[in-house]
Amino acid sequence: MTIEEAQEKVDHWIKTIGVKYFSELTNMAILTEEVGELARVIARKYGEQSFKEGEKENLADEMADVLWVLICLANQTGVDLTEALQNNFDKKTKRDHKRHINNKKLQ
Repeated sequence: MTIEEAQEKVDHWIKTIGVKYFSELTNMAILTEEVGELARVIARKYGEQSFKEGEKENLADEMADVLWVLICLANQTGVDLTEALQNNFDKKTKRDHKRHINNKKLQ
């Protein structure tokens, strides 16, 4: 699925099953919550914390939750994520084309 298709599918789901989008402010709060849930899983899987009894290692699901809400916000605010991501690649490539290669910490 392309990013454009994902934006279309989320929009269709929201308008048919979800009834309507939550406000942008509510979705921003939900995005923050979902990022926290992703951070919890990463802290337990890759950090020093351990999973609590009954907790699942649902890394992919938590990442998908973050992506879902981000797509909702993009749809609500008129952001074409395909174009935005390409522009971000261009910006980073222009800005960082020698930065990381010359970083002694990465060698």
